[in-house]
Amino acid sequence: MRVAPPSTAIVPLDQECVALAEIELCGELIIAASTAEGERLSPDRIDEVLRVAGGPAGGVDGEC
Repeated sequence: MRVAPPSTAIVPLDQECVALAEIELCGELIIAASTAEGERLSPDRIDEVLRVAGGPAGGVDGEC
């Protein structure tokens, strides 16, 4: 019988959702940076990737 380690068994669901959202946003930034023509992303492009430019806070679409 396998049992999850105690540290993962007590993480509240909302913390898991936040962590998954952060991982998704980091991934999107990495993809955007890898396809960028310049040396770095502009602040406007970062806002666009993170979906914060002129929009409501809340960020990533998700199931949590």
